[in-house]
Amino acid sequence: MTAPRSSASPPVPDPAPVADAPSESESGPSSAASCRGLKGGAVGTGDLVFFVVAAAAPLTVMAGVAPLAIGMAGRAAPLGYLLSGLLLIVFAAGFTAMSRFVRNAGAFYAYIGRGLGLPTGAGSAYVALFAYNAIEVGLLAAFGWFTEAGFEDLTGVHVPWWAWALGGLVAIGVLGYLKVTLSAKVLGVALVLEVLVLLVFEAGVLAHGGGPQGLDPGTFSPAHLGESGVGGMFVLAIGAFVGFEATAIYAEEARQPARTVPRATYIAVAFLALFYTFTVWMIINAYGADRAQAVANGDGGADMVFSATERFAGAWAADSMHVLIITSAFAATLAFHNGAARYFYALGREGLLPARLGTVSARTRAPDAAVLTQSSFALAVIVVTVLAGADPYAVTFLWSSGSGILGVMLMQALAALAVYGFFRGNRRAMPLWRVAVAPLLACAGLVVMIVLVCANLDLLTGASAGVNAALIAPLPLLFVAGVAVALRIRRRDPAAYGRLTTVDTERV
Repeated sequence: MTAPRSSASPPVPDPAPVADAPSESESGPSSAASCRGLKGGAVGTGDLVFFVVAAAAPLTVMAGVAPLAIGMAGRAAPLGYLLSGLLLIVFAAGFTAMSRFVRNAGAFYAYIGRGLGLPTGAGSAYVALFAYNAIEVGLLAAFGWFTEAGFEDLTGVHVPWWAWALGGLVAIGVLGYLKVTLSAKVLGVALVLEVLVLLVFEAGVLAHGGGPQGLDPGTFSPAHLGESGVGGMFVLAIGAFVGFEATAIYAEEARQPARTVPRATYIAVAFLALFYTFTVWMIINAYGADRAQAVANGDGGADMVFSATERFAGAWAADSMHVLIITSAFAATLAFHNGAARYFYALGREGLLPARLGTVSARTRAPDAAVLTQSSFALAVIVVTVLAGADPYAVTFLWSSGSGILGVMLMQALAALAVYGFFRGNRRAMPLWRVAVAPLLACAGLVVMIVLVCANLDLLTGASAGVNAALIAPLPLLFVAGVAVALRIRRRDPAAYGRLTTVDTERV
């Protein structure tokens, strides 16, 4: 990162695009750098796609959340998911352009710090750390909740949700400690299965020519965006993509990151946008465009996708879907656990959190202290939920998701602005639309989305205005705290502050 001009720390010149980190075979396993950092060259394009798409949890989003979006916006829901995806593709244009020059496991921290100044980057890092942890613990509670219901339906045996959540936490912690490629394989299997069962549902609807009204392309008319409830629907639509930006988190561990990070980002966002849009359209067509919204808002809304799957594809597909939504939640929890652990690692390495967090296991090269810290935080939230007698889905999952989604969106908006700031004085041979037009458009669109999320947060959380204000409050407080820490380091240890400005290139 380039420090602000001051007498304490001279400016650091902009680097050339970062060279790909050597693999162990090239540098030797005894290399000091290889012992200290994350394992370079361990993650390919396919692994990155599995990480970020699994984090989005397509089956959980479509079966558990899309009915809420349909209930709010009716026919406009498919277009809402499509527009959200297009906005994030525009964001990805600038985001991936900057990935050629900035690589760091704390992606938002590094990007925003380079483009908007280190104090702003540090503030955003604290917010991103909170957001990823909030989403992870919420998903862990949802995993326990889904597993409790699914296991009881299949076996008749009741095991409380918190027992499943604790078991999942142990498994996720172990996978997070082991080699990152193992996590990618687990996520890949889970992702393929959940996508397949949704494709089976869609094929069934298409084979029957849709529901009572057939297939209705009129749902994609922009006129539907003027209907009531559309603003609230965008809370759910934009939230369905949260996690795709994690491709940059793994840049230090990627093979040929200058190619794999942009490629994986575009593949992930494009796939999610098209898949979500088509699936939501199929759900609406399964019931008829005039009836789908009423069904979503009725007593059977929660089982809307499962019921349609049984009708159009058979009971076996619906039963499989009930099981796979459990693995979907587990895969998403694992993906966000890995992302949160890498933020702990990056901030520990840079001195913004205790240095112990910035170490890796000598055997697996995983950020072991960060994995343990993230797991301990998740355990504490599960224990508090149990002791308080709170609902794991309606409270722990939805409330923490509300804070987490908003936090990630704030970081995306700042990152888009940082791309413009980074390239403003020197485009570095990049096209103008990619480093100026696209980032500014994405920032403006994300700001609009953030306003909609804040105004309609109750539709996601089901909580009072006071609770929603409390869920939003940590974001500005943590941002200010991060800025204060960075300024304190600059004042007390200018040399350490100067080192912080170059972490994104020289430690890869």
